[in-house]
Amino acid sequence: MNEMRDVEGLYNRYRQVPLYLIGMFCLMTVFMYFAGIGAGVIATVFTIIYSTISIIVFLRMNSLSKDRYVEFAMEHGKMQKELIKEFPVPYALLDEDGKVVWVNDEFSGITETSKRKLMKLNIVQVFEEVTEESLPYQEDVTEGEIAFNGRQYRYEIRRVQVNKVEPDLEEIDAASEKSGVEDGAKADDGSKSVSARNARHHGKTDTFLAFYMFDITVVNQLTQENHDQKLVAGLIYIDNYDEIFESLEAVRHSLLVALVDRKINKYMANVDAIVKNLEKDKYMFVMPQKYLDQLKENKFALLDEVKAINIGNDLPLTLSISLGTDYKSFIENFEAARSAMELALGRGGDQAVIKSADRITYFGGKSQGTEKSTRVKARVKTLAFKELLETKEKVIIMAHKNPDMDAFGSGIGIYKMVTAMGKKAHIVVNEVSSAISPIYGNFTTSNIYPADMIINNDQALGLVDDDTVVVVTDVNNPTLTECEELLSYAKSIVVFDHHRQTRDVIANATLSYIEPFASSACEMIAEMLQYMDEKIKLRPTEADAMYAGILIDTDNFLSKTGVRTFEAAAFLKRSGADVMRVRKMFRTDIETYRQKAAGVSHAEMVLDSFAISIITPEKGPESPLVLTAKIANEMLDIAGVRASFVIAQMGSDVKISARAIDDVNVQIIMERMGGGGHANIAAAQFANAKAEDIKEELVELLNEMYKEGDI
Repeated sequence: MNEMRDVEGLYNRYRQVPLYLIGMFCLMTVFMYFAGIGAGVIATVFTIIYSTISIIVFLRMNSLSKDRYVEFAMEHGKMQKELIKEFPVPYALLDEDGKVVWVNDEFSGITETSKRKLMKLNIVQVFEEVTEESLPYQEDVTEGEIAFNGRQYRYEIRRVQVNKVEPDLEEIDAASEKSGVEDGAKADDGSKSVSARNARHHGKTDTFLAFYMFDITVVNQLTQENHDQKLVAGLIYIDNYDEIFESLEAVRHSLLVALVDRKINKYMANVDAIVKNLEKDKYMFVMPQKYLDQLKENKFALLDEVKAINIGNDLPLTLSISLGTDYKSFIENFEAARSAMELALGRGGDQAVIKSADRITYFGGKSQGTEKSTRVKARVKTLAFKELLETKEKVIIMAHKNPDMDAFGSGIGIYKMVTAMGKKAHIVVNEVSSAISPIYGNFTTSNIYPADMIINNDQALGLVDDDTVVVVTDVNNPTLTECEELLSYAKSIVVFDHHRQTRDVIANATLSYIEPFASSACEMIAEMLQYMDEKIKLRPTEADAMYAGILIDTDNFLSKTGVRTFEAAAFLKRSGADVMRVRKMFRTDIETYRQKAAGVSHAEMVLDSFAISIITPEKGPESPLVLTAKIANEMLDIAGVRASFVIAQMGSDVKISARAIDDVNVQIIMERMGGGGHANIAAAQFANAKAEDIKEELVELLNEMYKEGDI
């Protein structure tokens, strides 16, 4: 309104310019009389004529301009209304509650509903995707997307303030006088009070909601098409190529290679992929993004197809598949595929790993993997570790929190390797649990070992410098280490572990030796000791610690043992390990044995294959974590049990210990519940939870994975 009044005032001033010029002409006429009577008379005549014409034109144009102005305003408003009505963008006007007040033709056409019917509806009744929460009560504008009648739209709801324009009291009186109505010429007190109320409403605003819709169907189709045509990089490795060919007749080697090539190429042809053989046991492929969901849906059936090949080979042939996707460039996708392949191999192979920009997804990994009979990798890693130690002055060794015998025993083995080279070494242990207490005192009370052999976190952080190597053993997840902060200060980090890798790994390691086929970290270190230096000789207490680590992790050589496991045990036996001495140290007290028996007696069977027990550990000499592990191991001796799960309520937290004896991979089960571990040994923990709720979640997961064929 203010803008319109300004325009009208400017227009009126322009029309009054000729009237202002009359005064100038009169002044000029006066000066002309001084020049001469004749000139003055002539100027007077022209001034009178100009003034008469200007006044007549002003009065005439004044009445015409008002009429034209009103007519133009009406035509302009009508034109705007017609434009909005016929506007190709669907548009609706809503009240504050979302009720439809007005719609244009396009909106009515899209919804295939008459305007009269739409006026009776709320916008939330017209579109399911629009809810009351979508209306802009707090914000000025809200946005969203709608799928309607096979089309996709982006909608926008904008708050609109509309002024209530009502004439004031003077305008009412003027209109009454002009109408000539006798009894309304002078408004009485009652009518003036009404007019006063109207005048008070002048300038008040109403709030409406403007609803716009923009068709984005074509844009979304092009976006999806662009996404589908992006290239995904992938790698395929044969996990046990050498082991398979060692056990197969030479004449059948070419046949096996041909069968594997045929399976891989046929499978990849279904997803429009190009496959290239890089080496004898390595392939690279490139495929469009749109087929990735197809591979996920069939859960990379190629893994099982290749595993089914049997032409006399004693071992099943397994593959590892990795893909990189959703990165900005193809090079980044390929680098992600390489990183994912390292992860797949670190988890034991026989699985597919998809690494995207925001997550890592695993498929397969159901088999226990094939033991590597060759020790070449152990020898190479040992030499690399030795070369690294020669450039440093001291070593800090740490394992995971609440260390078990495998963690402590492998730490002792690394300590022996380091000190044999004349370097200073320390082992980080913050809490001595019952899992290591039987053998821990052999090192802290002996005069053979220095007082600073075992240190805590604060001491370790004070010792670390540029000449320090931090060695992490029996764990590759930084958040689970004894002192995660130590990793950020160390310039050189070495990792020795036998657990399958998860997404969270120690990424900046100078040297990493992850061997998921090994039974324990002590087995790996025992092998490395034999390649380190012939002069290294373990003391009986050191051999006992490492032997105990293998014994505990293999459940007395019953779980995940191979040829190399027994060779490592034989080496430790020759070094002075006493089987009976170790057995006596780790015997269970009567109270713990009763708790273990009670835990087994409370076990329930799920799907006739999985034993689940809930316990509430009582205080005693045995660590609750060790107790749950022992109960889980005991339940594996029950006929028909493929995997066992012990759920322990420890205060407000809940912890699960999982064990497997058959072809079940408990690692993938625990990973689905937020944990992890090994194919045969895994665990998970939950804060502020109840054991019964966790049990229900576990049972539901087992049923789901059983139906999907994952277990």
